[in-house]
Amino acid sequence: MNEVELQRQLDRKELELNALLEITQAINSNVPEESLYKMFNFTLRSNLQIRKLALYVFDERWKCQVNFGTKTNFLKLQLDDRFHLIKQPHKMTEFDAECEFHEFDQVIPVAHQDDTLAVVFIGGLESNKLNHYEDSIRFIQALSNIIIVAIENKKFARKQLEQEAFRKELEIASDVQQFLFPDKLPNTDRLKMVASYLPHDMVGGDYYDYIPINKNQFLLCVADVSGKGIGAALMMSNFQASLRTLLRQMANLSEIVEALNYQVLENTKGEKFITFFGAIYDLNLKTLVYVNAGHNPPLLYDKKNGIRLLEDGCTVLGAMHPLPFLKEGFVTDLDDFLLFCYTDGLTETINEKGEEYGQSSLFKYFEENHHKDLNTIHQDIIVNLDGFKGRNSYRDDITMLSCRVQ
Repeated sequence: MNEVELQRQLDRKELELNALLEITQAINSNVPEESLYKMFNFTLRSNLQIRKLALYVFDERWKCQVNFGTKTNFLKLQLDDRFHLIKQPHKMTEFDAECEFHEFDQVIPVAHQDDTLAVVFIGGLESNKLNHYEDSIRFIQALSNIIIVAIENKKFARKQLEQEAFRKELEIASDVQQFLFPDKLPNTDRLKMVASYLPHDMVGGDYYDYIPINKNQFLLCVADVSGKGIGAALMMSNFQASLRTLLRQMANLSEIVEALNYQVLENTKGEKFITFFGAIYDLNLKTLVYVNAGHNPPLLYDKKNGIRLLEDGCTVLGAMHPLPFLKEGFVTDLDDFLLFCYTDGLTETINEKGEEYGQSSLFKYFEENHHKDLNTIHQDIIVNLDGFKGRNSYRDDITMLSCRVQ
């Protein structure tokens, strides 16, 4: 090797080292991904005089991030399946069935911990001297690896921040949801209530409440919003506040339901709806007034009539205004009774055969066990449900609210 050639190699190595140093400093300075791709582009074009290049990076799907010198616009072209999992550099002549990618000479994978993160296609690299060519391939691999791993680290850090932000949002929504439920339910000789809430996820869309109106009257309700998560919890929080405010302003249940329907529709623009069952019981008059807005019909048991379903009401809230029909249910001479309310997560639980638990299972249970205390009833139903579903998971939140007047 003559002195001129040796100097050329030394100059080339110095350029490569300076390029790697510059890239490393840029990474340490936390420059954005777009800048790293630009540096990658400039370094390979200026240092190696590559005439054609396409860099494909995997980020949920394969996408071309850098492209120059080609007839085809690879920025708009999907990566050929043959190059997804290559582990070593290959000449394009090794691949049969020519395609647009054959205008390149070489494909070089960028792998990290056995995963192929990117592939680099190059064309026009000087190949007249084997050592120079192999050195160039190694430099491309080193440069690509540094940049792609740095970008992967940025993605990972970004996902961690997003997950942390989402976790905090969930915590807030979970706290919001806890405020939906009453702190204490009545437990006297005359009036007893028990509630059970089994969320499917950290934050659900179910709501139940007990609101004393005066010394003789109280309202109880259950509701279920379409959808889950943070939005559902916040929507239910707004719904609860509206219900409690309206109850202080008016005693007519039909008017309250009409106003709730309007507010839900205004807030969600018809994109979500709420099923709702609300009832007002008068201890002196022994009357129950209720509205069922598209909710699972609660079971009412008393000695005179046995079990009956409370179905009178209207369609779901938030679907249309005004409500096309609204009928109050009215039960008189009602004393010494049991009322069981629930959300659809209970009856729509599916077993391993694809069968639903269904309303008939509840009927059968209450025909035989209506005399039991409320806590035992809830425990029995949960145990029965768990045995029924087998290895299947629960698909939805489950809420139960029981009320007994003696």
